[in-house]
Amino acid sequence: MALPAEFGLIARHFAPLAGPGALALEDDAALLDPPPGRTLVLAADAMVAGVHYLPDDPPETLGRKLLRVNLSDLAAMGAVPLAYLMTTALPRGVAQDWIAGFAAGLAADQREFGITLLGGDTVATQGPACLSLTILGHVAPGAALRRAGARPGDEVWVSGSIGDGALGLLALTGRLPPDDHLAGRYRLPQPRIALGQCLVGLARAAMDVSDGLVQDLGHLARAAGCAAEIGAAAVPLSAPARAALAADADLLPRILTGGDDYELVFAAAPADAPRIRAAAAAAGVAATRIGRFLPGAGVRVLDAAGNPLALPAGGWSHF
Repeated sequence: MALPAEFGLIARHFAPLAGPGALALEDDAALLDPPPGRTLVLAADAMVAGVHYLPDDPPETLGRKLLRVNLSDLAAMGAVPLAYLMTTALPRGVAQDWIAGFAAGLAADQREFGITLLGGDTVATQGPACLSLTILGHVAPGAALRRAGARPGDEVWVSGSIGDGALGLLALTGRLPPDDHLAGRYRLPQPRIALGQCLVGLARAAMDVSDGLVQDLGHLARAAGCAAEIGAAAVPLSAPARAALAADADLLPRILTGGDDYELVFAAAPADAPRIRAAAAAAGVAATRIGRFLPGAGVRVLDAAGNPLALPAGGWSHF
């Protein structure tokens, strides 16, 4: 007897992604035994066509981006990836080649990050495609990095470079000249899994930068009941981002607030700066000190002369 279309799609494209606990995606739910003596960490993110990605983005990169934006949440907690659940709501009649490419991207990143599919759901929609993923990881009990914990006098650090994703979107939509590096950073984030694990027991607070550096730093400051101050000139930029900013200084607010960075912003004691640099080196990613936490509230961004910059918005908001 032939499988119904939905189950044939699952068997063809998603069952090969399943791990042991997924039971070949043939049961109503999965079974999962967490590693002994570890605490589970769970996070979920969704991507909607036309909101979180461009309709003509390659399906291979969409599968990888969906997984990576969730892996970035695990990185922010210092967690080790374990498995994931996924729901796809796709327009009726979506091409099989599109689904195959999407699954191939997931398979590539499963191999890279050592993670497997547990299950989920596949449905049709009359609206834009919506892709949702729930990721599971694990940490030692009580060791997860949290947003709360920074204190006045701590330093503000960020990983990697800021602004590439936001500028990449501009490049892909014709508002900046084409640039492969910037476009790649928008389409394929680099979750800082190794760095997050190296920061456990070292960073006092951390989160990933998804909605804009200024806004997400504000979340850390608010959780700690203090203020944060950063220097715009200290924020690390890639060479293409520096070139774009040199050509148009008005891009600075977009760099600081545009989002899609998926870097880590974190707090650490000044005395721990050498250990932070060693942890970053061990993780193979740059870490840059860009400011400090202070008594008060809010986030201040200073220009090269030490004067506050007025930004039109702190970052991305869904509503």
